[in-house]
Amino acid sequence: MRITRETVADGVREQIFAVGDVPGVLWTPSAATGPRPLVLVGHGGGQHKKEGSVLARAIPFVRSCGFAVAAIDAPGTGDRPSHPTIRRLVATIEDRTANGTPVGSAWPELCDTVAAELVPDWRATLDTLQSLETVGRDQPVGYHGVSQGGEIGIRLTAVEPRIMAAVVGLTGNEWLTRPAARVTVPVEFLVQWDDEEVPRDGAMRIFEALATTEKSLHANGGGHHQVPHFEIDSAIRFFTRHLGTGSMS
Repeated sequence: MRITRETVADGVREQIFAVGDVPGVLWTPSAATGPRPLVLVGHGGGQHKKEGSVLARAIPFVRSCGFAVAAIDAPGTGDRPSHPTIRRLVATIEDRTANGTPVGSAWPELCDTVAAELVPDWRATLDTLQSLETVGRDQPVGYHGVSQGGEIGIRLTAVEPRIMAAVVGLTGNEWLTRPAARVTVPVEFLVQWDDEEVPRDGAMRIFEALATTEKSLHANGGGHHQVPHFEIDSAIRFFTRHLGTGSMS
């Protein structure tokens, strides 16, 4: 792990790092000296590790719970190089959408391409983060992500036993029912009732497929990008319940 930049502001330390070729960012309480729970935050499609929506979740998790919080760039985004396959698939989807034609196999191919790299990237990053004194190997891990971050979260939680609780949602792709059936940890699942990008029945199928006996559906009015801010407060309560809290010093 290479830390390339470190800043402290308003009680939060931000460390920009790289694990191999994967760029990421770690936030911890500025006075943190011991291990604490870790929350991984996934960003949406085409976004990056320091997107406003990521910061809006990460900073409250640090300040309210004393957690360590990490985010990484997905392939082809942020500080990662352009990804030819992803670039081609995105262009195909945009062209077909603009022409009013079905996107066909381009959409599942795009999701599989991103996940094939990003899930292993997250697992390797988690290995490295747990070697840090401010995280530790014996602390619980959570995941928070919606939209593309939700898709990756379901796939990652299905195969990563260190994740003990997840807040995911705004996704309804039919191929997610299989990994969802392997998710047995507590889940808070977000749905926007008027989502213009995710059909409601698809989202409901994913929620139903989740194998965990402890899952709650949070359905709010509004479109894909209109998740109410109070859902962050709910996520704080959820993670505190399942992961505990960390020391602020």
